[in-house]
This record gives sequence, structure tokens and C-alpha cells, in this order.
Amino acid sequence: MDIDAAVFERLWQRWDFGQPDVSEERFRTELAGADGEEALLVRTQLARALGLQNRFDECAVELDAVADRVAADAPEATPLVRAYERLERGRMHRSSGQPDQAVPHFLAALEVSESAGLDHVAADAAHMMAIVGEGDDQITWAQRALAIANASSEPRARRWIGSVENNLGWTLHDLGRFAEAQEHFERALQARVEQGDAELIRIGRWTVARGLRSLGQLDEALEIQRDLHANGPEDGYVEEELAELLRALGRDAEAQPHADRAKELLGTG
Repeated sequence: MDIDAAVFERLWQRWDFGQPDVSEERFRTELAGADGEEALLVRTQLARALGLQNRFDECAVELDAVADRVAADAPEATPLVRAYERLERGRMHRSSGQPDQAVPHFLAALEVSESAGLDHVAADAAHMMAIVGEGDDQITWAQRALAIANASSEPRARRWIGSVENNLGWTLHDLGRFAEAQEHFERALQARVEQGDAELIRIGRWTVARGLRSLGQLDEALEIQRDLHANGPEDGYVEEELAELLRALGRDAEAQPHADRAKELLGTG
């Protein structure tokens, strides 16, 4: 039987993606007191934390330790462990500049997780296929990840909706398909609101406003960015967008202070 949902959630809470070194130490602490399936799962997340620090040799050592138990068909090598070992190995290859080598691992993670009904891993694997894909493949894989997440009753699987909608929106935006992109930006924001994470909601609102600028809806975009400026922490990207919008509206004198501040905050001056 796969690891208890409460234990899995507790392990997930050890993540601080902005500080992978902090996450590494947390997972090392967890590993010291874990055994069986839990220990193997912790190793996959320790490997990910090492990979995020570009410590790929150490990352591979952790994943190889898990793979050895999988190869031995050990009872603790459950479908959840097998799926995560392949998923994190794929991430390791992608982060180390080997996206082609990542693909078979992501596909294997998807196959294992779908067969075992592990929707959250399946959505993650399809999402990673979208990231390493190109052109229409990115769109196809993102749509598959969304189909998995939207059809699932697992809260962890449904958390992927916001991220994938956002990424798909940017893929379409980069292709100049602004109206389609905006639909996904709006859906991403809705998912963020349902999650209730204030910072993600703020990012979602910024993205919606950025999409509105591309659609030529400058006044609506300006209203959102002004609200973010007035009611949130100072943000170089908000300052940058305010400058772009005011210039587009022919209000160069108002735009300049925002442009100057954006350069200071973003280090582009």
C-alpha cells in the first residue's frame, strides 16, 4: 500500500522551493527518522533539492539508491516510489541540460502513476513533458496534464491546475495567440483564488493584466497594475508594466518614474 496521505502531505510541507538548501536539510532530517517506503520517497525529494542546487552527482546517488530497491522488487518500492524515482530522474536530466534524456523518464513516471491511480504524479509528469516539449507538443501535453488534474478528486492533483493553465497561457502568448492565452490566464487566476495563496493570486492578477496589454485593453490592465502597486509589496515587474502601459497610453512623463524604479528593483539599469 502506498504511503499514508497525511504522511505524504507532511513531507510535502518540508519544501521551500525558493531555498532548496533549506529543503535539503529538512529532508536529511526526515531521512534520519524514516524507513521503508517513506525513506525511499524522502530520498526522491532530497534528490530534487540537490538537483535544484545543480548538485547533479549527489542527486544521482540518491536516485540510484531508490532505483536499487526498485530493481530488487522490494516491498517498499511501491508505485508511488517508482513513479517519483522516474519523475525526479527526468527532472535531473532536464535541469542538467539533457531534455532528450529526461523524456523517457517522464513517460515512465506517467505510465506508472496512471496505472496506479496516482493523479498528482501523473499530472506532474504530463506537465514536465509540456515543459521539455516544443511547439504544438507543449500545448498537447499541457492539455493532457489539465485533463488529468481537472478530472481528479485528489487535492494534490488539482493544485496543478493553476500552474499548468499559467504555463499553457504563456506558451500561447509567445505564439501570438493572445485571446486564447488570456482564457488560460483567467483560469489560472481562478485556480489560484480557490487555493487561497495570496502571493500566487497576486502573480495571477499581474499575468491577467499583462495579457490584457497584449490584447490592447490598456485601461483595464492599468487598473489592475495600479491596484497591485497600491496594495502590495514593491515589485519591479509591476513597476515595469506600469511604465509600459502609461507609455502606450501616451503618458510618458508619468511612465518615467516607474521605468526608473523598475530598473533599480530588477537590476537592469
